[in-house]
Amino acid sequence: MVVTISRRAYPSDLSDARWALIEPLLTEWRAGRGGLGIRPPVHDLREIVNAILYVTRSGIAWEYLPHDFPPYKTVYDYFAKWAKDGTTQKIHDLLRTKVRQAAGRAAQPSAAILDAQSVKTSGNVAESAQGIDAGKKIKGRKRHVAVDTLGLLLVVLITAASVHDTAGGRDLVDALARSYPTVVKAWVDRGYQRSVIERGMAHEIDVEVVVRDPAVKGFSPTVRWPVERTFGWLMLHRRLARDYEGLAEHSASLIHWAMIGAMSRRLTGEVVSSWRDHALKTDTTSPI
Repeated sequence: MVVTISRRAYPSDLSDARWALIEPLLTEWRAGRGGLGIRPPVHDLREIVNAILYVTRSGIAWEYLPHDFPPYKTVYDYFAKWAKDGTTQKIHDLLRTKVRQAAGRAAQPSAAILDAQSVKTSGNVAESAQGIDAGKKIKGRKRHVAVDTLGLLLVVLITAASVHDTAGGRDLVDALARSYPTVVKAWVDRGYQRSVIERGMAHEIDVEVVVRDPAVKGFSPTVRWPVERTFGWLMLHRRLARDYEGLAEHSASLIHWAMIGAMSRRLTGEVVSSWRDHALKTDTTSPI
């Protein structure tokens, strides 16, 4: 018998409609775990997910989870297991497919946008896992991402901030070709060197460098704008404003959870109220 705790809802909690999107996958995961059959699971999977989303959005440490969630060690154990066995990415990829189809796109993308973001790390990240981004003067880690033209995440690679965008870009192209054989076009900025284009050619992906027109003043969206918007979505999650994770795979997993929360809201037409607008509304242009 699964025990469900009755409590007042937090803004990050899954609605019934959002939970229905991912519940089958997690129920299947739990069923596949088997066990000795001595006693049933104690904690409700929906509450585990709610706790992970709470940490991601609010930025608190795991041990500071409110007491009306399951114990923080239990929540972290599920988070770590799902990151390691690919369950988190499986949920993420399922929702991305649903969002693309709802937008009238093919399930698999044909184009991608590559970029990188350097963020500071906390003191619990090993020195060997950090580096200095000389251009941005940031000591920490770098998130190399590939997104589709809707800004939905395709690939994320976590490295030390000292790793050049070009080196990360080559690895992104390899990952794109391996996981998304339908991708034939990719856009990058001027920070990516010739070797990224050559790596794309090896995989039959046309990598194009987008150069901003110097005559254009102020904001002018280019074909690369969706990836900048994606970074903006991630920065709304305080846990991602700095990298606190000891393991790079956990950093990537938190990014997936941020996008899971965002895409599930987009699919159900829900938004999070902000200081800009506290009125409940539906926004179909952004998953946040």
